[in-house]
Amino acid sequence: MKDQKVYEPTDKLINVISDNYSVLQSLGAFGINLGFGDKTVEEVCYDEKVDTYTFLAVVNFTVNGYKIFDDAASISVPTLIHYLKASHEYFLGYQLPTIRKKLEEALDTENNLAKLILKIFTEYEHTTRNHMQYEEKTVFPYVEALERHEQPSDYDVQTYSKHHTATDRKLNELKNIIIKYLPPDGLHNHQLTSALYDIYNCEEWLRQHAAVEEHIFIPAVRLLEQKSRQSDVSMKIQNIIGKAKASDEALSDREREVIIALVQGMTNKEIAEHLFISTNTVITHRRNIAKKLQIHSPAGLTIYAIVNNLVDISSVKL
Repeated sequence: MKDQKVYEPTDKLINVISDNYSVLQSLGAFGINLGFGDKTVEEVCYDEKVDTYTFLAVVNFTVNGYKIFDDAASISVPTLIHYLKASHEYFLGYQLPTIRKKLEEALDTENNLAKLILKIFTEYEHTTRNHMQYEEKTVFPYVEALERHEQPSDYDVQTYSKHHTATDRKLNELKNIIIKYLPPDGLHNHQLTSALYDIYNCEEWLRQHAAVEEHIFIPAVRLLEQKSRQSDVSMKIQNIIGKAKASDEALSDREREVIIALVQGMTNKEIAEHLFISTNTVITHRRNIAKKLQIHSPAGLTIYAIVNNLVDISSVKL
């Protein structure tokens, strides 16, 4: 049964653990060590350099399913990645090897049914390891690049979300086979029951892990992507403005006069008479203007002249 309390920064961490001992597993993944006395969640997180908001978002979600982290911008993505990576290390380096050892001790490895059970478990191990290694090698480096304000273009979190499927079918199959078809002797029955209990815990842990990725990690990364795209657009706009200013500064006074005359609808001949220069000189000026501004159409020059305050829009023949 889930505890219905929503934990806050001022709650003592020892009380959170007393209410829900499963939180112990999260402590290690966040890098929080035991021996914190009667300190509050906020005090412990501060001492261990863990983001309090992110820690409580994960704890309240995994304990009670509360999605109180309505502000994805407040989630610390580096803290979350550290938590997910450490969770992978625990699961692959400790949880799975422990279950395998218990199964091997409880089963007669010469028995065909026992061999099948171990085969199913091996396949499950392989599938889960591949999934987590994909996150380690592809997803996390992508997100870390976003955190560094880089612009990775060959991946997005939507791709990850589509491939973020459950890997627990084989675990469920293994669990059912043990329950239905293996009534061994007393000692082995105890050993298998212990292994089975670990498998159930493993199944629950994986469900919570996937839910944290789906409901906390992915939304936080989507927000990072939005910020990255906005930053990219802003940078491009600044570059365009900068180039326009540089081009404007590169124009001579005579070239500006030619632009003003052009957007007011004058022909080359009329411009020549107006500025007391030859028609060929007007043509040369127009060629240089197009080269400097990379604008070749009258409409483009008109927009440029209006934006750069060379003419008032009311004086332009549209």
